Amino acid sequence: MNQIFKQVYFNNLKRFNRRNFVNNKNQFFSGVIYRQFSSSNNNDKVTFTFINKDGSKTQVTEDVGKNILEAAHDNDVDLEGACECSCACSTCHVYLEPRIYNILPEPTDEENDMLDLAFQLKENSRLGCQIKLTKELEGMEVTLPSASRNMTVDGYKPPKH
Repeated sequence: MNQIFKQVYFNNLKRFNRRNFVNNKNQFFSGVIYRQFSSSNNNDKVTFTFINKDGSKTQVTEDVGKNILEAAHDNDVDLEGACECSCACSTCHVYLEPRIYNILPEPTDEENDMLDLAFQLKENSRLGCQIKLTKELEGMEVTLPSASRNMTVDGYKPPKH
């Protein structure tokens, strides 16, 4: 079964109790609560292509609402994401096609700050963790840069959860 995860931050914790976490199939990870929602409708899927560092292409089909980084991890695409979608690094840096880049909302100040640290920054650079999949992104190509800048340990790749 496919899952879409909705992130609820710590400041909303007081509205939940431990029993609700178990009964509603919530999962608790590192100060963030992920509530699971099932999605089985094929109309809620987006198909797009990753252009890998070596130039090969990987076509993926993922649920609307996931972000590019989650889609990459689910399909074994080599996109790092050292901060696990918290917009605190630039290791999920990707290049988007101009037509896609122009229809997306402007990057936030936090995303721009992290992009300033990205390796080989371009005009069409974005962080994969900040781009949510929508039907408008159907058929897009996401290009991975030739390298990333991991500030913890160069070359380190966090394991999948």
